[in-house]
Amino acid sequence: MAEKRKINFERVEMPKQVPFIRKRNFNEVALGYTSEDAIKEASRCLDCKKPFCVEGCPVEIDIPGLIRAIAAGDFALAIKTLKEKNCLPAVCGRVCPQEEQCESKCVLGKKGSPVAIGRLERFAADWEASKGSIQAPCIMKKTGKRVAVIGSGPAGVTVAGDLTLLGHDVTIYEALHKPGGVLTYGIPEFRLPAKVVSREIENLQKMGVKLVCNFVVGKTYPLQKILEEFDAVFVGTGAGLPWFMKIPGENLNGVYSANEYLTRVNLMRGFEYPRTYTPVIRHKRVAVVGGGNVAMDCARTALRLGAEKVAIVYRRSENELPAREEEYVNAVEEGVNFHFLTLPEKLFGNDEGWLNKIECARMKLGEPDASGRRRPIRIDNSEFIMKMDACIIAIGNSPNPIIPQTTPDLKVSKWGTIEVDEETLMTSVDRVWAGGDIVTGAATVILAMGAGRKAARSMHEYLSSQ
Repeated sequence: MAEKRKINFERVEMPKQVPFIRKRNFNEVALGYTSEDAIKEASRCLDCKKPFCVEGCPVEIDIPGLIRAIAAGDFALAIKTLKEKNCLPAVCGRVCPQEEQCESKCVLGKKGSPVAIGRLERFAADWEASKGSIQAPCIMKKTGKRVAVIGSGPAGVTVAGDLTLLGHDVTIYEALHKPGGVLTYGIPEFRLPAKVVSREIENLQKMGVKLVCNFVVGKTYPLQKILEEFDAVFVGTGAGLPWFMKIPGENLNGVYSANEYLTRVNLMRGFEYPRTYTPVIRHKRVAVVGGGNVAMDCARTALRLGAEKVAIVYRRSENELPAREEEYVNAVEEGVNFHFLTLPEKLFGNDEGWLNKIECARMKLGEPDASGRRRPIRIDNSEFIMKMDACIIAIGNSPNPIIPQTTPDLKVSKWGTIEVDEETLMTSVDRVWAGGDIVTGAATVILAMGAGRKAARSMHEYLSSQ
């Protein structure tokens, strides 16, 4: 009689830089699995007959196949399995909220820790890169059809990758001087190194995807003109219009949107100044308003730029914090202070127009609102002052407005998102599809990629019928 397999309910932890060292450098915090650790973690998988984990993956990765290959030490098969569905495995393995998606469905999670699917995905992608040779996937016979993709973020590159594999000629148009969208300008180097994003984009180019940067589709070059030159167009311009709180003092020096702050530091590598050309003021006392991953990124970036005190100011409690637990833990370890149930109401400056203090009010939680979280209610006469010389507003973004505002007949919602058919992601304009944050509002990388995959299927079906 075969010996019953012993189940390991605890996952293999991934090593990372220690807090007092990492808080002063921009090197990647998480260090990744060794081969031995990856095999050990993959071996925890129960190889369920009904793999619920796949149901939780927006891009439909064959997760059991990936894990089996790693457990067997066949890392080449693992990355091949991954890339059948995911053109950005090294990115997704680092920044996607697996704990809310594939890992949340893992049966092991009922009694212990689910299999670390995201960490295994990262391992397979990094293993391939370490070999110095990226295996190009097989591309179908050329169809002669031309597709334009507007925006090189997660949705756009997924569409480009999928349609290129199917034999279509794809050109990506990017407004900024480097591709990657939010992956490049919105996620710090210590969480997603620029070289990882560049590597994934280069892989697409090796497949034949054309890339045109410094090209703004909109007022100077309208979408209608693109339609004259291409058989189909995908709009994936994201949600890059920052929200502000509309409180007194937001026009003071030292007050930033998260977009501006992170873009100057990430895309323009301000943290390397004066070796780079983009100076970033190194504030001493920094408040970050918001509780999501972007707020954590801003706070941890400010620490690395030398701030003596960094505080997250969030109007709800710790239980409602929308950031990933991993990012919250990292921020706490690094010394970020958290002011929960706190709402900034006024910003004050000195005689030279620079922020020097913030007036806040205490909050309490009431009944749940439309988001399902308990609604914050202001406590009367609870005002207090925080002395800060910088305030970063990280409360969300609206869709990029350029194409919606300059394209006649393109239906847009009251929130500024492009309206699409739920099944095909076709817009109201003939031969134009859209997906990602420009359709949903600000969401996750993997959901944008899932939308890109859905749009690519619909676009291929259309192009094949012409």
